[in-house]
Amino acid sequence: MTAEISLARPGPPGSDHHPEPPPEESQPPKDTSASVSGQTVHTVEATERRLVRKLDRRLVVLAFLCYLAAFLDRSNIGNAQTAGMGKDLGLSDAQYQWLLTIFYIPYIIFEWLALMWKITPPHIWAAATVLTWAVASILQAASFSWSSLMACRWFLATAEAGFGPGMPYLFSFYYNRRELGVRCGIFLSAAPLATTFAGALAYGITGSTYRIASWRLLFIIEALPPLLLSLVVFFVLPDSAASAGFLTEHERALARARALRTTGQDDTGTSTGTRLGHIDWAEVVGALRTPQVWVQALMYFSCNVAFASLPVFLPAVLTGMGFTSVNAQGLTAPPYFLAFLVCIASTWLGDRTQQRGLLITLLSAVGCTGYILLAACRAVAVRYVGVFLAAAGVFPAIANILSWLLNNQRGDTRRGAGIAVMNIIGQCGPLLGTRVFLAAEGPYYVKGLSACAAFMFLNAVLAFGLRTYFSHMNKRWDREASQRQGSMAGHVASSSEKVDVAGVESKMSSEWRFAL
Repeated sequence: MTAEISLARPGPPGSDHHPEPPPEESQPPKDTSASVSGQTVHTVEATERRLVRKLDRRLVVLAFLCYLAAFLDRSNIGNAQTAGMGKDLGLSDAQYQWLLTIFYIPYIIFEWLALMWKITPPHIWAAATVLTWAVASILQAASFSWSSLMACRWFLATAEAGFGPGMPYLFSFYYNRRELGVRCGIFLSAAPLATTFAGALAYGITGSTYRIASWRLLFIIEALPPLLLSLVVFFVLPDSAASAGFLTEHERALARARALRTTGQDDTGTSTGTRLGHIDWAEVVGALRTPQVWVQALMYFSCNVAFASLPVFLPAVLTGMGFTSVNAQGLTAPPYFLAFLVCIASTWLGDRTQQRGLLITLLSAVGCTGYILLAACRAVAVRYVGVFLAAAGVFPAIANILSWLLNNQRGDTRRGAGIAVMNIIGQCGPLLGTRVFLAAEGPYYVKGLSACAAFMFLNAVLAFGLRTYFSHMNKRWDREASQRQGSMAGHVASSSEKVDVAGVESKMSSEWRFAL
């Protein structure tokens, strides 16, 4: 039986081939009289909400837990150093700096692995990457030299490069543009949340005496969660909504219609094109020629200068305010928890308003203000307020930049290529961010904090400028659409096409606009 369903919260359609500007999200009329086999539109909307909640439980929660574990594993090198790793292995300050830096080199080189989510079944690829970084983290505990630690950090970064940047890309296969941002925000909020309790967790593990060095035990214990999660991911993560056993037949049909409405393809590629298991390299080239990808990559770079340096050097900054090392670790938690909350709230607001450019501008200005207070002021209370502002600006800005790019790239291959470009350039930021805080400049680190403030200001300028460009293009397309409608006076033309999938009909409008 076929029937028409008017779906709420439309997303941006567009396959991997678009000679024209991508089509606009449809805004179907709220016809409460429509029904499907006795079901009202309200019932269909309720079914869609239930579908999204099921996807959230399988996708977002699992991705959040994995990224939480990933961030603990990448950042516990600092806690291990505090617990005596450097002394036991005879590491110089320069060697320790290289242990921080080496992580970002493969993280940059292998960012193209984000496209593997489109080629390899997601449950296999995700499980393999999580398992690899868990093993690499455990092997750090068995290291007895600087070179072996460097090798472990290399493979840890390679595996995380294949997971973290690609997970928001995977979300774009399931969620439309008015749902995607907050899911990315929840996923990325795992970073500040992990930092909230990482110090306390490390202190609890390393604060006692064991038969092995406490820093080795730290690596082992914090590698156990991803080791277990790799098994959960393999058996729980769906490859597509159409093959998800936890969905009913009607929910799978609805998910297929949502995919058609969003991209012009269902999530298996069996209707109008190949969505999974294939990369259109012409579309990769098309993404590389898109100016906003490069601007957003530079924005990501700017944020990452501050993002990478904050967790590593914030305890040292707080210690310079006069707090003990233990108190400094504890005082990092409240600012990061605020960043966690703002990350989720700002991406939710961006989904609702589709005004991410202004949000990023505001968040960047907040972060910039925080770093200025830290660099220019000496009063402890004022500087601690600056810590809150810096954390609440940097982390949420990154989440919104990522969502903004995904919202404004048409087609799966373009989105994947855009994610890869943004991360390749953006992840160069930590190479600078981890080296602008020189030990000789403590306890105030004026140059490092000033550099972070400057890059957050640059990010605000770029965000506002890009939003202005998007607004200009939208107005231009509005004028062109108005002219086309005028030339068709007297001719009744539909601005949408209908695609029927297993009894579910989806509308795709012929006019699309950038999310501002």
